[in-house]
Amino acid sequence: MSSPTPKKRSKSKHISYSPSSSSKSSLSTIIEPPQSLFPSKGEFLRLVTVLAIASAVALSCNFFAAFFTSTSTSKPFCNSNLDPTGSFSDSCEPCPSYGECYEGKMECIYGYRRHGNLCIEDRNINETAKKLSEWVEAGLCEAYAQVMCYGTGTFWVRENDIWNDLDEHKLMQNVGSDNTTYVHTKRRAMETIAKLLETRTNLHGLQEFKCPDALAEYYKPLTCRIRELVSKYALIIVPVCAALIGCVVLFWKVRQRRYLSSRAEELYNQVCDMLEENALRSKSVDGGGESWVVASWLRDHLLLPRERKDPQLWKNVEELVQDDSRVDRYPKLVKGESKVVWEWQVEGSLSSAGRRKKERVEVKSDEGINTNVNQSGQSSKAEPKALIF
Repeated sequence: MSSPTPKKRSKSKHISYSPSSSSKSSLSTIIEPPQSLFPSKGEFLRLVTVLAIASAVALSCNFFAAFFTSTSTSKPFCNSNLDPTGSFSDSCEPCPSYGECYEGKMECIYGYRRHGNLCIEDRNINETAKKLSEWVEAGLCEAYAQVMCYGTGTFWVRENDIWNDLDEHKLMQNVGSDNTTYVHTKRRAMETIAKLLETRTNLHGLQEFKCPDALAEYYKPLTCRIRELVSKYALIIVPVCAALIGCVVLFWKVRQRRYLSSRAEELYNQVCDMLEENALRSKSVDGGGESWVVASWLRDHLLLPRERKDPQLWKNVEELVQDDSRVDRYPKLVKGESKVVWEWQVEGSLSSAGRRKKERVEVKSDEGINTNVNQSGQSSKAEPKALIF
């Protein structure tokens, strides 16, 4: 018998896990959280809304609890007639200024209103009283400034007069018909005035007001300030003004003298040119007239109408002419009146204008002589020809 062939045993398959792969999988599980851990956008908004509502409710409850607790536990006000330093001051609140307290309650006097545990002044009444005090201050200071400048007027005013003057101001008409408000506004204005102005008690026991000296300085008029400034610094201002006036007068005189000197030299040159021209014209071939000229005629011919009012200008011209040896000055009877005449005595003046005019006159006379000679020669030559013919 043949022995049975032995069957081969099947090898079991073993899955091998490396330690590195197992560590990686555990790390990824730890690092990557699940998706359901974080809320969505809608859930986040609902969460914020709930928290905000809860916070608002908590704050409101805390505020109301504190308010009612403080109200219920606040101390009552002490009576106004009690000493705040007494034994009862620990069990009650002192009555504030401008307040009236009775049986634990507090009320502000007229013209003030309650603000917590304090009494503050009414704004409208305060503004009206302030404007009234400024009006009284301006009137008294202007009156005192007039007294300081000119010595006229009064500067001490009685309190009763000011009290009555307040009734005439237009602001008091806007206060209203309530007599309590009207009187309180005036009293408040008088308190402010007493703080701003100087006060005294006269012989009759009445209080009077006056503007302070330092404040009255600002109400002085401009003319008064200038007059006081001049009188205060007169020892400095007078010499300075005198020096300035002297400098101006000196400058004007020097300028006027220079003008008269330059103008006199200009007129002197014109006189020399006219005298030289007149002398050359009288001695020319076809000239005529006198070689002299009346001095007063030259003056009226050369001077402007406004310059004739200043005799010093022509006197300077006469002095220059008198110092010139080329001009002869002598009296002459002209049309039955004695006149001073000037005459040019030297032929060929040093003046370029006169020299040019003289040359033009001589050229014209030479041309006239040559023309006459040529005409006579042509006529003498023509006659023999006529005779020959």
